[in-house]
Amino acid sequence: MAEGLNRVTLIGNLGADPELKYTQNGQGVLRLRLATTESFMNRANERQQRTDWHTVIVWGKRGEALNNILSKGRSICVEGRIQYRQWEDKDGNKRNSTEIVAQNIVLLGSGRGRDSSAPGDFGGGGGGGGGAGSTPPTDDFGDDDIPF
Repeated sequence: MAEGLNRVTLIGNLGADPELKYTQNGQGVLRLRLATTESFMNRANERQQRTDWHTVIVWGKRGEALNNILSKGRSICVEGRIQYRQWEDKDGNKRNSTEIVAQNIVLLGSGRGRDSSAPGDFGGGGGGGGGAGSTPPTDDFGDDDIPF
């Protein structure tokens, strides 16, 4: 039986400054809000734009390093996998989230207020790990492990 492929590539701009938090085990989790905008012509031949918002998660040392570099407005390319989660909130309501778990991030263009004259590659070089010497967590974590 053939295995599936879960791969996402997004190019967009950060809509907010990164948010770095830590799990109870001390592992860094960087949360990014990425906007991707698509232009198209409608039936009346008028140019339209649609912006989609994505939550990107970067684990470990890579997330900690990117937290010092990224800021709102920065253009980046994200390569990773899509992940769906379900949980119950404090009131017992079922909640859903869709996240992109980043395996590679490339800095594009210039950033706002930071020296970013050349693109940078913050990839893992293979295996989709969480940074130098760390491995991404398994998907068997609970709500208490996610800090947001």
